[in-house]
Amino acid sequence: MVNYVDAAEAPPKNTGQIRLYGPRDFAGMQAAGQLTARCLDALVEIVKPGVTTREIDDFVYGFGKQHGAPPATLYYRGFTKSSCTSINHVVCHGIPNDKPLKEGDIVNIDVTFIVDGWHGDSSRMYGVGRIKRAAERLIEVTHESLMRGIAAVKPGATTGDIGAAIQDYVEGQRCSVVRDFCGHGVGKLFHDAPNILHYGRAGEGVKLKPGMIFTIEPMVNLGRPHVKVLSDGWTAVTRDRSLSAQFEHSIGVTAEGCQIFTASPAGLFMPPLISA
Repeated sequence: MVNYVDAAEAPPKNTGQIRLYGPRDFAGMQAAGQLTARCLDALVEIVKPGVTTREIDDFVYGFGKQHGAPPATLYYRGFTKSSCTSINHVVCHGIPNDKPLKEGDIVNIDVTFIVDGWHGDSSRMYGVGRIKRAAERLIEVTHESLMRGIAAVKPGATTGDIGAAIQDYVEGQRCSVVRDFCGHGVGKLFHDAPNILHYGRAGEGVKLKPGMIFTIEPMVNLGRPHVKVLSDGWTAVTRDRSLSAQFEHSIGVTAEGCQIFTASPAGLFMPPLISA
């Protein structure tokens, strides 16, 4: 049985209860989400051939420090970086390092800043120089799948409606949805209830209520959906080495639909892509 609770009355840990937040909480999430979005906007000019993911991570750390906002991933469960940078066949949780990006790479950059205790969690895809049309199409499909998932969010709908909207579209485009990772509740906690699957059946799952806050973050592969986690314990890759892409927004359910906290102020959530 699903248990909903007023966020102000819930303990400061993930108990499996679904927190319902109020207007002040939504304002806090908006502030955190917009700081993250501004950082991701700034990265559009930084992601170029020859740049290392460590340099990208250093920029993210510096951006957060400049605004008094620590990155949530830094030292989270032993993760030692301020962002995740997932290149080509890396599905998620790629660890920044000194290897330079190459012309034609695609990279997902996942950033979460903490502002007054609130977690602004978002990720986007970036093309490195000129990319192949197959990569460009994967990015387009992944972005569209996220927006279709968000369009399904309204009071009375279910988490299954979100998953079905994403899965039906992605598989109709002859791509696949990763099953191993999901969206999640977010707020004063980095990861909270409920889990948001990116596949499923309409009408099933948890009923959406105004005040719920969570991420939607589909991972889409050009090949099969299967992934494996490397020996570092973090980096997830496609088993068939096919390209993977991801987009993520943090949203809150409203009386009419939803509020996207991490929308790009500069309109760059889907950055311009240059195909070969």
